Formats: sequence, C-alpha cells, structure tokens
Amino acid sequence: MINLNTPISELLGIGKVINKRLSKLDINTITDLLKYLPWRYENLGQTQPIDSIKIGQLANIVATIELIQNKRSFRRKLSITEALVSDDSGSLKVVWFNQPFLIRNLKPGDQVSLAGKLEEKSGQLVLSSPIYEKATSSNEQIHTKGLVPIYHLTSSLAQKQLRSLIKQVLPLAKNLEDWLPKEVKKNLSLLDIGDAITKIHFPKNKQDIEQARKRFAFEEMFIRQLKSQDLKQQLKSAQAPVISFLEIKTKEFVNSLPFTLTNQQKQSAWDILQDIDSDQPMTRLLEGDVGSGKTVVAVLALLNTALNNKLALLMAPTEILAQQHFQTITKLLKKWGIKISLYTRSYKEANYNLPDKPKTGDYTKANIIIGTHALIQKKSPIDSPDLVIVDEQHRFGVGQRQRLALRQDNLIPHFLSMTATPIPRSLALAIYGHLDLSIIKELPANRQPITTKITDYQEQPKIYEFVRQKIKEGRQVFVICPLIDPSDKLGVKSVKEEHQKLDKEIFPNLKIVGLHGKMKGPEKEQIMTDFLNKKTDILVSTSVVEVGVDIPNAAIIVIEDAQRFGLAQLHQFRGRVGRSKHKSYCFLMLDENANQKSKDRLQAMVKFSSGFDLAQEDLKLRGSGEIYGTIQSGFNEINIASLLDQKLIEQAQEEAKRIIKKDSEFIQNPLLKQVLFRPD
Repeated sequence: MINLNTPISELLGIGKVINKRLSKLDINTITDLLKYLPWRYENLGQTQPIDSIKIGQLANIVATIELIQNKRSFRRKLSITEALVSDDSGSLKVVWFNQPFLIRNLKPGDQVSLAGKLEEKSGQLVLSSPIYEKATSSNEQIHTKGLVPIYHLTSSLAQKQLRSLIKQVLPLAKNLEDWLPKEVKKNLSLLDIGDAITKIHFPKNKQDIEQARKRFAFEEMFIRQLKSQDLKQQLKSAQAPVISFLEIKTKEFVNSLPFTLTNQQKQSAWDILQDIDSDQPMTRLLEGDVGSGKTVVAVLALLNTALNNKLALLMAPTEILAQQHFQTITKLLKKWGIKISLYTRSYKEANYNLPDKPKTGDYTKANIIIGTHALIQKKSPIDSPDLVIVDEQHRFGVGQRQRLALRQDNLIPHFLSMTATPIPRSLALAIYGHLDLSIIKELPANRQPITTKITDYQEQPKIYEFVRQKIKEGRQVFVICPLIDPSDKLGVKSVKEEHQKLDKEIFPNLKIVGLHGKMKGPEKEQIMTDFLNKKTDILVSTSVVEVGVDIPNAAIIVIEDAQRFGLAQLHQFRGRVGRSKHKSYCFLMLDENANQKSKDRLQAMVKFSSGFDLAQEDLKLRGSGEIYGTIQSGFNEINIASLLDQKLIEQAQEEAKRIIKKDSEFIQNPLLKQVLFRPD
C-alpha cells in the first residue's frame, strides 16, 4: 500500500535510471515528490476547433489521428514524424523532428490533445513539434491544456515524466500533516496543506495559484519569524557581560577625529553603546551603504570594550579586509595605548599600539583581536569574547557565527553584525528578524557623487585615453573582470588576458598588476599594499575587491562585461572609488551581445546612487536568491514575491509573536515544534 513515506522507486514507471535522476533533486519519497513545487506555469489555453486556430498563435486542439508515419530528411539528416489529424471542423498536418518513437505510442484512431504554434510552410498549414498526450474520457490532460506547471529538472528528466508522477500520487496530499496552526490559517484565510499542494501543481485558474502561493509564502515567512521570536525569547533570559559606556572618553575620541560623524553614524553608535551597557546580549545588524563609515561606528564599541578591560573580536571574511581593518583601527586608536592584534591563517601578530613604539608579542593578550574565520577554528586559542563584531555577516554561515559566541562561562557575548550590502528593510526583517536594525544611508560630507556611464567596446579607445590622463594627474584605476582565466565558451573578459593586454599593448609604460582569488593570502596582501601605497597604476581584478577595500586615491573603475553582475554587486564595485575628495568615475562595459533586459537593468546604476534603492530594484528584477549572490536565505523561487510583501512579513511576525506568547513550549502545537527544531 503506497503512503507518504513510500520510496518513489515503488511507483509505476520508475526504474533505476529515473530513480537516480529524481534523487539528484532530493526527491526520494512520495512526500518529497508532492512538495517539489513548480517555479512557473505555461498557459496553453483551452481546446479550440481546428478551423479557428490562427498562424503564429498558440493552438490547442483535441483531434483523431488519421495517419502517422516516419520519414527521413537526407539533406538535414533528420528523422521526421508526420501525422494527419482531424476533428469535426477540419484536418491539419502535424510534424515532429527526431522523435521516431512516436509511432509506437500514437496509432491511427487515437484521440490526442496537442498544443503548439501553427506555422505556414510551403503554402501548407502545419502544427510543428507540439506537446502531445492521449485524450480519453478517463484521462485528464495535464500536459497540453490550461495552466501547465514547469519544474526545475536535472539532465535527462522530462517535464512530462515529473508531472505524470505527481499526478499519480496527488490523492495522497490530503494525508500530509499540516503543521500550520488552525487559528493562523483561519485568521489569514490560508488553504489547508492538501488543498494548497493540489492547487499549486494543477491549478484550474490563476486564483488557485495565488491562493496556494500565499499559503507557501506565508509558511516560509512564518517559520523564519517563529525562529526569530523564539531566539529573542531565549536571549531575554540569557545574560551578557556589561560593557559600561564611558561617556567622557568616548566624546574625547569623537572630538579627536579628523572628520565629523554624520547624524546616522551618531545614532547607530548610540544604539550599540546602549545595547552593550546591559546584561542582556546585544543582537544588532548595522547596515550601511558603501563608504558610509560603519567602521568608525564599530570602533566606538571596540574602544569602550577595551577601556573596560574586556575582549572584543572583529571578524572579516577575507585576509585582505582583516588586514585593512587592523591597519585602520590601529591608526584610529594609536593614542589610546590599546593592545590590538591580528589573527588570520597567514598572520598571527600583535601591535600593542603604544605611542610611536609599536610592539609585537602574545596576540592573545590583546583587548581587540581582528581576524578571519581562523578565529573560530578548533586550534584557535581565543575564547570568552565579550563583544563579537562580524563584518559582511551574510558571508558567514550560521554555524560559524554560533561558534564565535561560545564562552567558558554562562555569559553570552554581545553580537554586532555589519554589512555594506544594503538590504531593503522588508528583506532584512524577513531574513534577520531576530536582529535589531541600525541603518546608515548618509555619506560623509566631503564625498563627490560618482559619475556612472554605460558604454560599449567601440568607445574603449576613448576610455583608455581618459584613464591615461587621470593617471598622469596622479590617480589610480581598478579594472574588474568576471573570470580569472580565458574561456572560449563564455566569451567574457578574464583577469589574465586583460592584464596581459593592458600591460603589453595599451599601457606599456604604466605599472599594471593582476589580482584574483586563487592567489595565496600573502601575495594578495602585498599586491593590495602596493596599490594602496601608489606603487601600482592599474589593478586588474576579479570580484575579490568587491567588499571593504579602501584605496582613497583610486578614481576610476572599469567593469568589463558588466551585464554579468547583479546591481548590488556592481554598486559594491563602484564603491571602491569615490572614497576621497577626488572626482571619480565608473564605466560599465557592455558586451555587444547583451540583451535589452540587461541594458535596461544597468540603467538603474546610472539612475540610482543609493545602494538601498539599487537593492530594492535588484530584488524586483532578479529575485532574492540572486541578490549579491551571497545571501544564504534558502528562499524558494515561488516565494520571491513575498519578500516584497511588507504586509505578509508583518502578518507572519505578528502571528509568530502571538504563538510564542501563548504557547512558548509548543505544547498545543507539537507539529509546529517538530518543524521549528528539525535540523536545516
């Protein structure tokens, strides 16, 4: 007897080969099959008489096969299957290419449902390569009529195979356990799980799709919000070390800075300093646009931690960024005599930061330790931090962040996440619902707007001349390429070939260096140090410089094959220039084969200078899973629209709060508890 736990290998029509292909899609049981949702639909319309269909338009007919035969086209080396079909209104020629097996499945006298475009060939009307399925009184058409689901597939697995298998087991959907509480479904008029599964796979109309999507979109948001609310509840009962706010010394530091903090920097710093001056653990996300000055806000927290004789960790995703933070923070805190150390795979050193006499020594004795993921490796000697700051936090997994929070006592460290990747507020709430949010949108007063231009390779000589002129004026240049090595298949720019071209052909008298992720840490660091110290004129790089790299003298960035990057990533690249008083420029080089959609999308780079505006645009155009290419959100594509639905997010949060308040131990909702605490 087939049930929800039955292996799919026991279904009719599944052999070892199909079973293996389905396994690649993580479809191993009937439940997996039912929950493998379509990502889009094709509207093949309803059945119409043969005499009513028009050339160039979608035709959907049910007809009887009068004749069917295979032919051979020797000129094109094709196998051609020709059929003549008819209904009460007329007859029509049908042609399939390279499908000779059809004559074994379709015989004269069979009724078939066909969907495809009507074409005119040599004065004759032909239905070319239509989708087909047999049409009988006991056989519902699921491949050729109405709204037909389209699924992501692995190689050699057909849409028709997957649809047929799902249709075969669909009656079992009513037996699925519905973990969504009844009162939640009632409050928001959501479908039961069985109805939602049925309507998402085989909808009768668009309303069915909308109702089913609402159910699945809500449940994904709801479980995320529930986890966030549960975590918040746990943190309320946890204790953290108190890092006292030292007002006088903090003001002294702020007044000594060579620049004035923006209002949003001050507000964000105040939020953080209030949080850590408490025995409840801080969990905050500091979100700032490119160049908005998040680092100095973090330094205020680091300063207070060190002056309280406690330990602060600052963790960056790359050695380049960790080294840069080390240099910047050491310089900012030079007069305070604070022990600062760097700990990465390549660097284990301390700078005790005494005035004019930097000392090296035991890095574990420092009050501020800056590093990479090496800080949380098993061999790391560092433990019991009081404050943990993670830069570009979306680049670290949840498990990594949890290891950072481990202490030898029962206290939980204060936790601050930072990101220069602007996230729309609705998306931040959806993904990081357990974090308090501080946002910095203002840029420092001395920053000039960056001129952004979309250009093609015909204008490249003019750009080269402009680059040459700016380098004569003392500026430096970034050139960004999508690939490290040349690729004939992709036909896009690579660091190695572009470096060679610029160095040997275009600018033979300039100092040009290549940089990419396959290089070892010390080599990359030396290249960046030389560029920072103006020993290099042009740096040709991959996206390894996307985040955090600060070269104030760089005034031009040329992004090759710009259509291959997302808007938010392009904004990160653009943020590598314009970091000083010098006027800066960003050239988006567009391949001649780029389609109109890519061109329209890149216009947003010219229109918007704010990363928050661009992130919102990117979310609309590309979907959550592609934003930055780095957000580890796991959102199903079918739920992308929910990320723009502020009302849905708020409803999910409200229902989650209500459940936690009413039933925090999930005694009344045991199924919900299973889903909430099952391994991801």
